[in-house]
Amino acid sequence: MRRMTKDSFAREDALKSFAWFIRRQLLSLSGIGLMLGVLFFAAALTPTLIPRSYLTQGALAGGCFAIGYFAGVLWRRLWHYLELPEPSARARSIANALVAAGCLLVVIVALGRTAEWQNSIRAVMKMAPVETAHPLKVCLIALLTFIVLLMLGRLFALVAGVLAARTRRVIPRKVANVIGVLVAGLLFWSIASNVLVRTAFNALDSSFRELDVLLEPERPQPTASDRTGSPASLVKWKELGRMGRRFIASGPTAAEIGTVTGRPAHDPVRVYVGLGSRATAQARARLALDELKRQHSFERKVLIVITPTGTGWIDPSAMDTVEYLHHGDVASVAMQYSYLNSPLSLLFQSEYGAEAARALFAEIYGYWTTLPKDKRPKLYLHGLSLGALNSEKSAELFETIGDPIAGALWSGAPFESRIWRSITANRNPGTPAWLPEFRDSRFVRFMNQNGPTVPPDTPWGPMRVVYLQYASDAITFFAYRDAYQTPAWMSAPRGPDVSPELRWYPLVTMLQLALDMAVATNTPMGFGHVFAPEHYVDGWVAVTDVHDWSNEALAQLKEQLAAKARKTSAGSVDDDPDRGG
Repeated sequence: MRRMTKDSFAREDALKSFAWFIRRQLLSLSGIGLMLGVLFFAAALTPTLIPRSYLTQGALAGGCFAIGYFAGVLWRRLWHYLELPEPSARARSIANALVAAGCLLVVIVALGRTAEWQNSIRAVMKMAPVETAHPLKVCLIALLTFIVLLMLGRLFALVAGVLAARTRRVIPRKVANVIGVLVAGLLFWSIASNVLVRTAFNALDSSFRELDVLLEPERPQPTASDRTGSPASLVKWKELGRMGRRFIASGPTAAEIGTVTGRPAHDPVRVYVGLGSRATAQARARLALDELKRQHSFERKVLIVITPTGTGWIDPSAMDTVEYLHHGDVASVAMQYSYLNSPLSLLFQSEYGAEAARALFAEIYGYWTTLPKDKRPKLYLHGLSLGALNSEKSAELFETIGDPIAGALWSGAPFESRIWRSITANRNPGTPAWLPEFRDSRFVRFMNQNGPTVPPDTPWGPMRVVYLQYASDAITFFAYRDAYQTPAWMSAPRGPDVSPELRWYPLVTMLQLALDMAVATNTPMGFGHVFAPEHYVDGWVAVTDVHDWSNEALAQLKEQLAAKARKTSAGSVDDDPDRGG
């Protein structure tokens, strides 16, 4: 009993010490920092492109509050450092009271409108409205986020102060302060990048590697000799990787295509080479070419070189549609360059995707150019998201200008895509950045949910390039300059899937869009970064010059493919693990 009493006293003392510490930290907060933090907090609650959960909303608001607070602290310290006039104690008291009241009012109004703002996004995406944005949960998560970042900030200031004090003994005070900040910054960066980030990456790398080799019983090895991964194939089933096996095992058969079209159809050829097949990208590309030859792919009407996303995933909505449109007379080939998801692949293995895409295209194109022009298939490129970025890099114009490919369909091209960025920047005056027109539209066209901006009978040149993109896709429309200037795609008229309540705020909007990129695949199909098969139909019709389908038949095909895609998406949360992101 006596021991329990001592333990109770010890716990009570610990709680009092913790409460005293928290109270001291709160009382030491900067007034100007809190004011700017509240403004950043309120701005973070406003809508951008993707609906948010209370968890992501709270974390974003807390992070923005911390950034605003630190900006205020720096401003106050700079004011003091420059020895500018300080207000009297009475003036500071009055100002603090007014600021506190104003901040409280701003928080209440912003939280009260959060549900309305989120519903403005959900309305344009045809999602059911939410009744509440859970303001208490948002505040709690934001507060916890702010406290964690505040403690890190104060730890940084403490380390910088200690380092400055040590060096102040031998060098001037102001120089010592600068050195202290710089050394502390290098120390924190080194710990973050070499310890935390590297440890997390190694853990994720191991997890994705194990997932990639996982054999799924619902996708058995094909037995037909004309299928990739079969016993007769040059590519072993186990070496395809998880996404390669998924690509080969899915897709329509000749019978399924014929049932929809009412015409004779072929079994589409799908070739995929996984990372485990060969040691180098060049060797895997040669293997892919040999497998294409084995399956007589160059006798098909259409040949598509696909660059997959980071995990090796290929959007079934993209490939199923073109196979239906051409009655299965299609061969497609892809090569895996990573098993990490697209953001990790882009951050840690950015050169791998471009190298693999380049190697595969060079191998296929080199052989294709040796074939008689009147007997070889039309050659196209396709890629989604990171795949689109690397697919752009695979074919150099000066190498193909003498014998050009037929075209390309790139969907959800990331904002770093060089060709996409150049064309968008040089769009015709008066056309919106989210759906531009480029010159006479003979070379490149842009499409969204409503199709292209030019009439279907507008003549094409010798090569056809189509970018399929949604205005609500932050992966396409994010830019670092959004931190200090209003993006062009926000100007009127706006895209049909962008909230009319969206406003630009310095720095905050960039952070909102960065979060939108992370959750861009959590939208309904046909919005954000989730591309719908009915929109791929319009893209492939334009790129591959489809003429043997009536408008009524195309509308029926769109309905059937859309129903199938949405049923599949609703039936499995793991069908599109990468979604091209």
